Parts: sequence; C-alpha cells; structure tokens
Amino acid sequence: MSQLRREEALLLSEVWLLSEAQMRRIEPYFPLSHGIPRVDDRRIVSGIIFVIRDGLRWRDAPAAYGPHKTIYNRFIRWSRLGVFNRIFAELAAKGGKPDRLMVDATHLKAHRTAASLLKKGLYPEVSGAPKAG
Repeated sequence: MSQLRREEALLLSEVWLLSEAQMRRIEPYFPLSHGIPRVDDRRIVSGIIFVIRDGLRWRDAPAAYGPHKTIYNRFIRWSRLGVFNRIFAELAAKGGKPDRLMVDATHLKAHRTAASLLKKGLYPEVSGAPKAG
C-alpha cells in the first residue's frame, strides 16, 4: 500500500461516513452523472451531513470528505434539483407514523419589540406566575 493510500485510510477512519446500506437506500434519488464521473458520492454526502449536523462552515469540513468547495457545490446543486427533499420525503414515508414529534424553536425569530410587550401589558399572560403589584 502506498504512503498516500495509507494516509487517506487513516483520515477516513477518523471521520463519520454513511454505511453501505444507507447509501444503497438513498442512491436511487441521486441525479445521473453527465459525462465526467462524480467524486465519491459516499464521502461527499457524508461531508454534507457532517457539516450541517455540526453547524460548521463549509471550509471547516475535515479534508477526508474532500475539498470543501466540492462539498458545498454538490449541496447547492442537489438542493436546487430537489434531491435532498425527495430523499427526506421517501425516508419519512417509509418510516411510518412517529411515536413522538419534536419541534426545535432555536431558529424562530421574534420582532425586536416582542420582548418588551409583556412588560407593557400588551401581551396576554403566558405563565401562571403571579403579577407583580
């Protein structure tokens, strides 16, 4: 095994990758390659998931996933084509009805005056706490 292959294997062992079974489930939704073969789909899609899951900037993706520009470009291109929407919709449909539904409100925005409405008495009481008198 060449030195380059050894280093690449070491880098890939330190990062998270989709399993072969997971790739087989989502590959039918990938667009066809036109002419030039794409960079390894498993590495790039794993890199996209890694960046989004960890809230990283694209340039902070580990080098084992490939060039950050390639990861970003594939995400943008496939998002515009609706590839990820089709994958999520199909996986959700096959999963059946969930036992529990969770809502993450960390990205909800409130108008800058919303915080002062409660203090001014312009917003209905939202807690059972007694009012200050």
